[in-house]
Amino acid sequence: MRDIDLTEGLISSHFRTLAVPAALGMLFSTLYNVVDVYFAGQISTQAQAGLAIGFQAFFIMMSVGFGLGAAMSALVGNARGKKDDAAASKLASQGISFGLAAVVLLMAGAMFAGPSLIALVSEPGAYRDAATNYFYWLIFALPAFLLAYGANGILQAHGDTVSMQRAMMVAFLANVGLNPLLIYGIPGLLPGMGLNGIALATIISQTGVMVWILYQVMGRRIMEDFNLTWLKPNLASYAEITAQMLPTTTAMMVMFVSGFVVQFALKGFGPEAIAAYGVALRVEQILLLPVLGMTGALLPIAAQNYGAGQFDRVRDALFTCWKLGFVMTFAAFPILWFASPTVVALFNDDPEVVRIGVSYLRIDGFIFPVYMMLFAINSFLQALKRPIWTLWISIYRQGFGVAFFIWVYVGVFGIGVWGVWIGIATAVVSGWLIAIVVTKRIADQKIGGLSPS
Repeated sequence: MRDIDLTEGLISSHFRTLAVPAALGMLFSTLYNVVDVYFAGQISTQAQAGLAIGFQAFFIMMSVGFGLGAAMSALVGNARGKKDDAAASKLASQGISFGLAAVVLLMAGAMFAGPSLIALVSEPGAYRDAATNYFYWLIFALPAFLLAYGANGILQAHGDTVSMQRAMMVAFLANVGLNPLLIYGIPGLLPGMGLNGIALATIISQTGVMVWILYQVMGRRIMEDFNLTWLKPNLASYAEITAQMLPTTTAMMVMFVSGFVVQFALKGFGPEAIAAYGVALRVEQILLLPVLGMTGALLPIAAQNYGAGQFDRVRDALFTCWKLGFVMTFAAFPILWFASPTVVALFNDDPEVVRIGVSYLRIDGFIFPVYMMLFAINSFLQALKRPIWTLWISIYRQGFGVAFFIWVYVGVFGIGVWGVWIGIATAVVSGWLIAIVVTKRIADQKIGGLSPS
C-alpha cells in the first residue's frame, strides 16, 4: 500500500504522483453525478430540477465529511511529517470514531431540516415533491459518504490518492448500470422507481466505496495493532479534530447555503433556470477536476513539510500549485466559451435550459483562475493549521457576497439571470483579494513569509 514521504524528493514530482490519481478519482466522481443528471433529464425537466435541489440540501449535511477529511489529512499529515506514528495512529482512530458519532447526529437532523431547506428554494409542485423524496432516500447514503471522505483524509496524509480513484471508477460503472435498472425496473420482476431509483443506486454504490476506503486505512502501518478500544471517544482528540474540522465544515456549509441563495434567486425564472444551473455546475466540475486534483494534493504535501519544519518546501509547494493551476484554467477557457452550447445540450436539449446554462459557463470562464487560487489558499491554510481563515473568507464570499451582489444586480439593476452570474463572479473576485492578504499575513507568522529565505 502507498505510504509516501512527502518531505523528500522533488515537489513537482509529488504533485504529479498525488494530483493525477486525485483528479482521475474526482473525474469519475463527477461523471458519477453526470450520469445522475442525465438520467434525471430523461425522466423530465421537473425531475432534473428536483435532483439539483435535493442534492444541494444533502450536501449541506455532507460538509462534515469534507471537513473531517481535510482535518485528517492535515493532522495525520503533520504527525507523519514529525515521524510520530503513535500520534498518527491515535488521530486516525479517533477520526473514524468521530465520523461514526457524527453520522448518527446528522441523519437525525437531516430528517427534520432537509424538507424545510428544499421548501425555501422551490415552489410547490412536481419538482419540489421530487426533490423532497429524493432527499429522504439520500439520507441513507450519508454514512457511506461521510466515513469514506473522512477516512480518505487519512490515506491522503500517507500520500495515497490512488485508493479513492479506484473506488470511484468502480462506483461510476456500478452507477451506470444501476440507474436505468432502478429507474425503469424490469417488467414483471422489478418495479421502476423513477427518480428515487437514482438515490437507491447512490446508496448501494457509495456504500461499496466506504467499505473499500476503510479497508485501505486498516492496512496502513499505523493501524497494524488496531482494536475496537481505539475507537473509544477521547475528548482531547475530539477537540483537536473539531478545531481543525469545524472551520472547513462551516465554510463548506456556507458554500452550499450559497447554492441555495442562487437557487432562491433563480426560482423566479422557472424550473428551466434551476435545471440549467444544475447542468452547468456539472460541466464546471468536470473542467475544474485537474485544478481540484492539484490543489487537493497541496494539502498533504504542505502538511507533511510543515510538520517537518521544512518551510521552504511549503512555499515551493504553494507556488508550484499556482503555476500549474494557471496553465490548467487558461486551457479550460475556450471550452467554456465556445463549446458550452453543445455540452449543455447533451444533458438537456430544452432551448431555454441551454441558453441559461451557456450564460453561466461563459461568465464562469473568466473566474476559473481565481477559483484555482482560492482552492490552493484553502489547502495551504489548512496545512498550516489555520483553517479558521478559510471560514471567514467563505463567510464573506459565499455567505454575504453572493447574496448581496445578486441582490444588487438582479434586485436593484434588474439585469435578470445574467445578474445572478455576475453577482457570483463579483463575490468570488472580491473574496480572492481578501484571501491573498490573509495568506501573506499567515505565511509571515508561520513560515517566515512567502518569499524564499
